[in-house]
Amino acid sequence: MRNKVLIIGIVSLAFFGCKKPVTVANLSQQNGTVYPSTIDQLTSILADGYANTRSQNLYGWGFLPVTGIVSHELGTTGNLNLVDQNKDAPYNDFPTTALWISNTWNGLYAGVKDANSALDAASFYEKNYAVAGDSAAIRSIRGEAYFLRAWYYLQLECFYGEKYIDIKAPASSDANILGVPVYTSTPTTLAQTQAPRATARQVWNLITSDLNTAITLLPTSWSGTNIGRATSWAAKGLLGKAYVFTQNFDSAKTVLSDVITNGTGPRGLPLQLMPFNIYKQAFNSNVYPGELNSNTDQKFNQESLFEMEVERVGGNGGYGIFGNTPNLYLTCSWGLFMAPSGFKDDGAFGSVDGMGYGACYVQEKSLSRFGFAMSPDSLDQSSLVPNPAYSSTANAAGYVSTTLVPGAYYQHLSDSFRNSNGADPRLYVSALEPYYDTVLFSGSGTATDRLRRPVAKTVNIYAVNGPTAPAESGRGDGFLGWNLKKYQTLDASTNETVQCEGANFYLLRLADVYLLYAEACMNTGDATNALEYINKVHRRAYSQPINSPSGFDYASLTALTKADPSDVNLLHNPLAYERFIELYAEGHWWFDIGRWGNSTNSTAGGSPYNSNFGSNEATYYGSLLPNQTPSQWTNNQSYSYPIPTEEVNANSLLSAQPNGGQNPGY
Repeated sequence: MRNKVLIIGIVSLAFFGCKKPVTVANLSQQNGTVYPSTIDQLTSILADGYANTRSQNLYGWGFLPVTGIVSHELGTTGNLNLVDQNKDAPYNDFPTTALWISNTWNGLYAGVKDANSALDAASFYEKNYAVAGDSAAIRSIRGEAYFLRAWYYLQLECFYGEKYIDIKAPASSDANILGVPVYTSTPTTLAQTQAPRATARQVWNLITSDLNTAITLLPTSWSGTNIGRATSWAAKGLLGKAYVFTQNFDSAKTVLSDVITNGTGPRGLPLQLMPFNIYKQAFNSNVYPGELNSNTDQKFNQESLFEMEVERVGGNGGYGIFGNTPNLYLTCSWGLFMAPSGFKDDGAFGSVDGMGYGACYVQEKSLSRFGFAMSPDSLDQSSLVPNPAYSSTANAAGYVSTTLVPGAYYQHLSDSFRNSNGADPRLYVSALEPYYDTVLFSGSGTATDRLRRPVAKTVNIYAVNGPTAPAESGRGDGFLGWNLKKYQTLDASTNETVQCEGANFYLLRLADVYLLYAEACMNTGDATNALEYINKVHRRAYSQPINSPSGFDYASLTALTKADPSDVNLLHNPLAYERFIELYAEGHWWFDIGRWGNSTNSTAGGSPYNSNFGSNEATYYGSLLPNQTPSQWTNNQSYSYPIPTEEVNANSLLSAQPNGGQNPGY
């Protein structure tokens, strides 16, 4: 709690401080007797709620690599202490004192503080300084603040709430299920920072109330430099998600249908799924267009409902949020964790350069979920052959910077997976295949010195570590791991700083809405529409018209997917499969694991609701990479993150609650 007190309790300075802020960084230094006195000043307070998504505790650094993705979808080299603490899986006994547990908590509550500060400031400005013509701006600022507060509380509840609930069940059925502490105004005293955990029902009711209010206040779109601010359609999409997460499927179906049928994107154009040839490039952006990604302007596209702005500034004396001005708070650094690796100029086997830390990778079990069912045995060192295209001269025609390449057997299998739909095409949107996909490096930071290089992950025996690579399932030859592609910078080397900022990050997009709508239909007896909206997302992946039947369609809600035969959760569950594959590495899967496995079971055909969903995940992934740590899963504990120890120790109203305010099992 000490950190949160510094973050939340100190916000009294926001209205009783001594000077006006000059950057987003010091919005806590405001004179409450005169500030805000203009719409621009009021907007600057609201801006902190947006900027906070890129803070060190959230998307700017550790949120996705540690909390949102690595623990549930990726593997790690074990070279990063923050990642190593959670042993790469959602089913370990999380330490309540872990830094990443408290950092995420503090970062999300900082966002709640920012939203509350904007609401308080709007009331202050309206009472003391508003002039004719300000009402529309004040109205939208309030709407944005309500939207942001709901978004932050949804994240908090899904990570730290004790259990998901069925909101339509009698309140008495979940009266003892705890959510997170609730703050709806800016604390002005230390005592006001003390709050018990609200019930899960109270938290979800606040989320849906805030979103319903936001819908009435927000515009449907923005223009000019305001594009990217929250809209009423973003609020409706998030409301539909909150309804699905609380099994209010009737309401979810109504709201999400409205978004699908009538919704517009950030620029006011009708929402639609991107065609696949654009989609496959819409998660990366380039400083040097045309090299790897010809589709360079996909910010705020027609599939996007709400996204986090990321400016690729480069050369700022540091990595993203750890750099210097300009635009310090419009960038992020999380790509350093996931940065690709490639062979060095000398072409030597095992001579690898990283574009960042390269501490995380798409691991073998996840590759199998995409349908890439190839053993590491098919790509060990003994299977590599001399590369006929190798040249010791940089930038020579056909230059490939390794002396060895996979042999004919691997090449044949790889081609069948990639070009004959043997693997789901979204694999190559999400990940970079060793030896085949390329990234660009630069020794001098200039476009003329850029070289194409085959990608290889540093944990692979066939890339770097040789026989010392970690073994899986008793094999001594390592394991198959690919570099992550989504949101990664593909055109910069380690001696540049732009690799931190891969692209704008989608926090809510239409494909997610389609799949949520399908889930709502499934659970309201509308199997036809449920299957159709799953298939719309699936068709796009195979470059088919999304509104017409195709040969790639699932025939039923229990049809066979491309998942591995041992994958109980996904093999015969197109909805769960599509949510994993389509939204891979976007920070959604842990919430799906929790709400399907740790809430009231649904009986709908094809529904993934199953009290064993989490333990099935643990069984499928088996021992945890890279250290072969045995999986641990306990249903009454593993679906929820612990409340940070510092919060329990410092918040007397929380610690006085049952189990000392802690989630079960901790």
